[in-house]
Amino acid sequence: MHDPLRIGIALTGSFCTLERALDALEALAGRYDLYPIMSPIVYETDTRFGTAAHFQERLRNLCGRAVLHTIPEVEPIGPQGLLDALVIAPCTGNTLTKLALGITDTAVTMAAKSTLRNERPVLLALSTNDALGGSAKNIGVLQTLRNYYFVPYGQDDADGKPRSCVARMELIDEALAAALQGRQLQPVIRQ
Repeated sequence: MHDPLRIGIALTGSFCTLERALDALEALAGRYDLYPIMSPIVYETDTRFGTAAHFQERLRNLCGRAVLHTIPEVEPIGPQGLLDALVIAPCTGNTLTKLALGITDTAVTMAAKSTLRNERPVLLALSTNDALGGSAKNIGVLQTLRNYYFVPYGQDDADGKPRSCVARMELIDEALAAALQGRQLQPVIRQ
């Protein structure tokens, strides 16, 4: 019998999408060994969508271990080869930009850098109001880079927010399975 694959679960600050992402991520529990990671903004901020403590507890319970939220806590992922893959769900336009430009200034971007160092997949479940605006070029860059994969996504409110896109969170499990095989789940753009 094989040990379960080790999957990092990272949350960034698309607060309106956190509950939906966590609901979808529950499908991974029990099949993978999960490692919880949060960006500082999610770890520290209370919003109308929930308190920081609520999201910390929800992620901690899902993964069964303490939430990593600082660069020093996640830095060993690379040198120790701790993860087989990283899922960033939701992944904001801010985080997409940092990844596209190689900026490593949060626990989440350091976890991505550390995972990529070991030639392992990073799966992005984007959620951004400017996917078809300022973030479009960064999405394009990441789609051309090795070991980055996307959960299929589409416009969430074409009339009210014409540049906004959100990943189909219910496809995280299937997209992760494809990424672990070195494949992008298709089609990438879905409604």
